Amino acid sequence: MRPVTVTEPPGLDPAWRGRVGMISLIIAETSLFAVFVVAYLFYIGKSLNGPYPKDVLELPLFNTVCLLASSVTIAFALRALRSGGIRRSGVWFLVTIVLGAVFLAGTAREWYGLIVRHGLTIGTNLFGTTFYSLVGLHASHVIVGLAILTLLCVFAFSGALRQEHLERAEIASWYWHFVDGVWVVVFTVVYVVGR
Repeated sequence: MRPVTVTEPPGLDPAWRGRVGMISLIIAETSLFAVFVVAYLFYIGKSLNGPYPKDVLELPLFNTVCLLASSVTIAFALRALRSGGIRRSGVWFLVTIVLGAVFLAGTAREWYGLIVRHGLTIGTNLFGTTFYSLVGLHASHVIVGLAILTLLCVFAFSGALRQEHLERAEIASWYWHFVDGVWVVVFTVVYVVGR
């Protein structure tokens, strides 16, 4: 029996694997979010009992500014890493983490108010079901992004992150930008159109 040797197909750069993988993940997650957005839009105004969006939702402007600003700070982190400023990139990753955590804390505060003051739970009505499903799906993606950013930050401050890891850090930033972009859609659908 002859040994089998595995070779890379010609023209397939191993660095592209990460890019293709992240692009594939983003496409799949976009499809998932699209289903939840369509469900939310479909069920607007179909709840038989309240509370209704116009009665309980307020625009989460501060949270939105924090999350969108985090796309800028992660870009600063990558620029610092690209120029060899590893510790500086760690600081910018940390700022990005703080902005994402502030966003999550604001979401938790909003949910607490909706549940305690307004009695809106996932089982209250169609609005509650679709609202918590869509916003919760986004929040879970923010949590995953924060875990990735925390690893990058720890690696930066421990010296494990180096300039040659820029490609991987950029791919991780794509996920974070995706999460921010999805929030623009969720914000528009839930807090602008859906109210």
